[in-house]
Amino acid sequence: MTSRPPAAVVAARVAGARRAMAEAGIDALVLRPSPDFRFLGGGQGPFLVVTQEGLAETGDPAALLPQAARRVGVDPEMRVRELFALAIEAELVPATPVLAPLRLRKEPYEVGALRRAVAAAEGVLERVRELDWFGKTEHAMAARLRTLLLESGCEEPLALRVAAGEHTARPAHLPSQRVINPGDALGVSVCGRWDGYCAEAARVFVVAEPPEDFEAMYSVVLAAHRAGLAALRPGVPAGEVARAVTEVIDGSGYGRFAAAHAGRGVGLGPDEGPWPGEGTVLGPGMTFCLEPAIHVPDLFGARVADVVLCAEEGALPLGTTPHALHVLDR
Repeated sequence: MTSRPPAAVVAARVAGARRAMAEAGIDALVLRPSPDFRFLGGGQGPFLVVTQEGLAETGDPAALLPQAARRVGVDPEMRVRELFALAIEAELVPATPVLAPLRLRKEPYEVGALRRAVAAAEGVLERVRELDWFGKTEHAMAARLRTLLLESGCEEPLALRVAAGEHTARPAHLPSQRVINPGDALGVSVCGRWDGYCAEAARVFVVAEPPEDFEAMYSVVLAAHRAGLAALRPGVPAGEVARAVTEVIDGSGYGRFAAAHAGRGVGLGPDEGPWPGEGTVLGPGMTFCLEPAIHVPDLFGARVADVVLCAEEGALPLGTTPHALHVLDR
């Protein structure tokens, strides 16, 4: 069961949402269970309606909308049938521009929740070293990781990646029936939600021995990761983080094989602001999943992912698992 934010925090968030609604000319928000819904203290639902006069959970959101409402912000996760069921004449617009800026900076209790989520995700990856990989398929090992995720207390597994050999060069690869063999590079990542907050951890392994040239390429990924951490600090535009990562990979000669993005924000959702490619100025309390990667077609690839807090003193990784290339001996 996801815990709800403290009442004082919810009150402050609702007040901020109402100010943003007024500035945007939005008369009401209609939210379904989603990150935005949870951010404003939603519990059982099925809908949360926010107006300048009230806030309530209801099964009939249209009944709570002001009769004179001209613009209504709706949850980006609303289903088409839910939108049609509103049956109102007001203009429907995304609620994201109202709530996304309010969700950028995390409260201390949220950072604590994220830290626990990261520990759980990394705990699953620590178990990778104990498993028998030889002769197993990517699909079978992904199923094993899903079980470990659920055993960790994960309330919702969001993404699992097991990619072996040449499949590590595919950014969007889904686990297949490919058998894992000695000499394979192995990319493993887990992403889930614990107590409402999302975390992802991704690490790179090799089975028995690394492929030729793999270690050199992986060292570039780690150097890019260190550059991203060094750039991530208060007062810096988020785009500077992406540039720092890109400069390292470009300088290595692997530039054309770099991943399209260096990371994204995480919190109640697995992908939210700030985005490293945009101009948002970083501030204390913002949280990133920093994820530099290189994918060399038909050969191999490597990606590491860590949740990082933008703190007063700079980047503070919320996890502890090292990035050293681990050789799986079985």
